[in-house]
Amino acid sequence: MHNNEVRKLPKRTIVIISVICVIAFFIFLFLQFLKEQKITEILSSLGHKDISNVKVVNKLNVEDIQTKMKSSVYKVVFYDNDLKQTCMGFLHHERDNTYTKDLDCK
Repeated sequence: MHNNEVRKLPKRTIVIISVICVIAFFIFLFLQFLKEQKITEILSSLGHKDISNVKVVNKLNVEDIQTKMKSSVYKVVFYDNDLKQTCMGFLHHERDNTYTKDLDCK
């Protein structure tokens, strides 16, 4: 018979792992908050002043086939309080730090 001994992790190691997980979770939430604040400012500059429930679905790095220029596209969902509609669409970040929008509000 083989005697397989299972050793328990020390309590100190468990505490360290738990603290690292909690810190990582809070950093993730903080970065999400900053991303939503950035998108809120961008949408405000594009004419959507009074918005709520901003959610950044994803961010894509894209490249124009003809010019080989790289840029970013954000897929966003938000509620426009002025229009009383939920808007969904894309914010395209151009190379010259300008933004264009392709939004559909329903």
